[in-house]
Amino acid sequence: MHVISRKRLKEAATRHGDLEASLDVWFRVVKRASWQNLADVRKTFASADLVNRWTVFNVKGNRYRLVTEINYRFQRVYIRHVLTHAEYDQEGWKQ
Repeated sequence: MHVISRKRLKEAATRHGDLEASLDVWFRVVKRASWQNLADVRKTFASADLVNRWTVFNVKGNRYRLVTEINYRFQRVYIRHVLTHAEYDQEGWKQ
């Protein structure tokens, strides 16, 4: 998978210092993946959920949410948001 863009992950790691290692591991796993559907994603990340058109990953022991949009046909993962659990629960990111 091609992750677009790693810059957003690095920005999130700058904002939340405890997040860098977890996001780096997620990035390395995803760039080696070749997912065709959500079932494939869940083989790698069992807690991944589909929320509307976004695939949401739990990061750092469920303290953060990584909101992505996955294009399986073109093998691309678009980073939309990296949120704390509290920010995610406010649901403003859905708009």
